[in-house]
Amino acid sequence: MIAKTQYRMTPGDLEITLALVRTGTLATAGERLGVDASTVFRSLQRIERGLGRQLFERTRSGYVATEMATLLAEHAEQMEAALEAARSSVESAPSQVSGTVRITTTDTLLHGVVAPALRALRTVHPLLGYELHTGNELASLTRRDADIAVRATRRPPQHLVGKHIGPIRVALYAAKRGGARKFADVEAGKVDWIAPDDALPDHPSVVWRKRHFPKVVPRYRVGSILSVLELVALGLGVGVVPLFLAEGRSDVVQLTEPLDECQTELWLLTHPESRHLRRVGAVYAHLAHTMTLP
Repeated sequence: MIAKTQYRMTPGDLEITLALVRTGTLATAGERLGVDASTVFRSLQRIERGLGRQLFERTRSGYVATEMATLLAEHAEQMEAALEAARSSVESAPSQVSGTVRITTTDTLLHGVVAPALRALRTVHPLLGYELHTGNELASLTRRDADIAVRATRRPPQHLVGKHIGPIRVALYAAKRGGARKFADVEAGKVDWIAPDDALPDHPSVVWRKRHFPKVVPRYRVGSILSVLELVALGLGVGVVPLFLAEGRSDVVQLTEPLDECQTELWLLTHPESRHLRRVGAVYAHLAHTMTLP
């Protein structure tokens, strides 16, 4: 039992709590803070003893924030935003935005949309750095472990703010050489299929295939839509791929018109507390203006 005392939290305490909420591990939190894991551990013990309550549940996978830790992290983010604003107000060259912006997206969207849009920022804001996380979940942004998310979804989470970029249209593709020549070959069952695996069980392309080709068992199942395209291009089968990803590729051919049933929407998202940070705002505004879809 932790003894409760009159404890006055410091900005450093909030910084440690925020880092651990964002990362979930002592080692990674320490990397962000520039200290070792044991220092983070001792600091957390001191804070918890002072507050008289536990801020994190210790699990095999890491440290899980309690409701109190999440609340303290929100205050820490407000402090972080205020410090960022203060730094911006005294910069001698205010056009030079610096720092690291953490972006979470999927590998498909990273290669097809995000990375091309980021290219121009190298000359506009040369002091900016980027951490680019690829995955199929929004959890990292929800925990504020990322600053910006670029996602394909029909319903973005209500607790996030963002901009609708446009519709993501998809079609069925085959290899230009050695692949299906027409959609009739697909309907006749003369082709192999390439499809997302269980990492994307509710992907619109999976739902569409099961509805229209219920007897098909894909020969190749992969963990991303980008991989679907690459295997299609190699002539291993047909697959449903976004138009923006296949655009300009000379090694694939489109077998169908855009499949309206599979259409989803591209969203640029951020957490309300993150968008006020100058480095985040600069990248967010650029992506909102630059990212396009065919």
